[in-house]
Amino acid sequence: MADPDPHTHHPSRPHPSQPDPSKRRGLLVPSIQRGQAARFAIGAVRLLRLVARQALGVLVAIVIVFEEWGWRPLAALLGRLALFRPIAWLEARIQELPPWPALCVFVAPTMLFLPLKLIAVWLIAGGHVMWATGLFAFAKVAGTALFARIFQLTQPRLMELSWFARLYNRFVPWKEHLVEQAQATRIWQAAVHFKTRLKQMGSEVWQSLRPAATAIVARLRSVLGR
Repeated sequence: MADPDPHTHHPSRPHPSQPDPSKRRGLLVPSIQRGQAARFAIGAVRLLRLVARQALGVLVAIVIVFEEWGWRPLAALLGRLALFRPIAWLEARIQELPPWPALCVFVAPTMLFLPLKLIAVWLIAGGHVMWATGLFAFAKVAGTALFARIFQLTQPRLMELSWFARLYNRFVPWKEHLVEQAQATRIWQAAVHFKTRLKQMGSEVWQSLRPAATAIVARLRSVLGR
């Protein structure tokens, strides 16, 4: 049997003197494949960082607006109830609580208004969208007001918990820095102007309703023993 001619070009494989075109392009070289995978991974990480940064910025903006427009005004509004003796007595008892019971009271509004939110979901399932929206909005506003007021009452005791104090002391400077950056933007300035206008409108409405509200408060004080 004759030996095959080594100079004969086999159709199914390239000649030894002619490198494979795919290898010449670097498609089958392991080092180049690893380089491509590394570049893809770096690009994916950078994209994830950008998305996370944008999402965090939106979340922080919501927190800032919520605190400026919701947390503080609602806490101040609910704090006026301390003019009544029963409410003042209850708030004094809350302020005297040890740290861990104070923490339980602090998170209580979350569980207190959860049934109302579940009822709102049930109403949505039943097609009562308007009722569900109103109930959910009420639970959100009332829960926020109560949560904010309880935090004001329990904060000194909560700060006695080392882990809570560390989290709080890290969050506040970071938030204040973001607030300074946000306040320099045109969107923030426009929002402040809009907020000022709303306050003026609210003041005008209050002046028209003040006589009736004063009469209601006087009756409540007489009923509650103040």
